[in-house]
Amino acid sequence: MEAEQNPNTTTDQTQTRPPPPPITLRPFNFSDSDIDALISLAADDRINRFLRRGPFSDRDDVVRFLHTHVLPHPWYRAICISGGRPVGSIALRPEDSGHGRTRTVSLGYRVAVEYWGRGIATEAVRMAAAAAFEEWVDLDRVEAIADVENPASQRVLEKAGFMREAVLRRYLVLKGEVRDMVMYSFVSSDRVAR
Repeated sequence: MEAEQNPNTTTDQTQTRPPPPPITLRPFNFSDSDIDALISLAADDRINRFLRRGPFSDRDDVVRFLHTHVLPHPWYRAICISGGRPVGSIALRPEDSGHGRTRTVSLGYRVAVEYWGRGIATEAVRMAAAAAFEEWVDLDRVEAIADVENPASQRVLEKAGFMREAVLRRYLVLKGEVRDMVMYSFVSSDRVAR
């Protein structure tokens, strides 16, 4: 006898997730919502463990960070959902192209935990990579690194069309600990994944 199937469930393994909510990337400002977003992002240990900077001590610390790091940065953006509310940040930074190195931009990002798994980080990475090739003339490569113990970030980069290149052993010091990183790249001849 066959079991009766609940009409509200599906056995189709190809069912896809809904598309991510529409997002925008905009410069940070000194609004309460931007300051609160930065405090929240840096305070969450699930995010913070993979970042160089630890939590902010207070609102004044965030304002100093905005003045010294965000505002002078060539491309540091808030990842915003409807209404312009920031739920993350993403940055592009040109790398030194001396010694025969191609024109390269580094990409880094973070998204609030309550927005993980919704495609927001993947869409933000796609948008930032596209913006990099529009804004930097003759750009050859966008690269990003992810901690070897951060498979979620690795998946984000892969879903955004980045190619895994190598494990960089003992590459970065995070909070006093030497860490291995996975290098990813998106080059000018690659196509944006959808």
